[in-house]
Amino acid sequence: MEKKVTLTRDGHQKLVDELAYLKGTKREEVKESLAKARSFGDLSENSEYDEAKDEQAKTEARISEIEEMLKNVEIIDEANIRADIVNLGSTVKVLDYEFDEEVEYSIVGTNEANPLAGKISDQSPIGSAMLGKGAGEEITVQTPSGELKFKILAVQRSKPMSHAE
Repeated sequence: MEKKVTLTRDGHQKLVDELAYLKGTKREEVKESLAKARSFGDLSENSEYDEAKDEQAKTEARISEIEEMLKNVEIIDEANIRADIVNLGSTVKVLDYEFDEEVEYSIVGTNEANPLAGKISDQSPIGSAMLGKGAGEEITVQTPSGELKFKILAVQRSKPMSHAE
């Protein structure tokens, strides 16, 4: 079953760049590692060869994964999204009632999510609860660690990164 992958333009470009790196540079590195490991002789007890084969398998699996995502990608056109309502591509400043602190989140597609960097998925409990909301609205979110309450303080469209950055 094909699953639609929603990405921002920046997220799409990162996947395209990663795929190019994996198909070019990384494949060559793995090929050289395999050749070097083979030169050590007996493959049955050759840990370098086993490691190189594992790395080759991981690389090829990631290539397949990215190619599959890119086949089913939907790039959001941020120009068509209201800037004052939370949507994919929005940056949202919220007041976290539990910690009484302001937090800023960027709402991104699942494949771009990096909670430690403040990038949360539109599919996550917090991200999905924010979708369609505007400044001044309060949300209550059920998470695995319990109920969280937020007040949306500001919504703006994330600034698209130029490819020169």
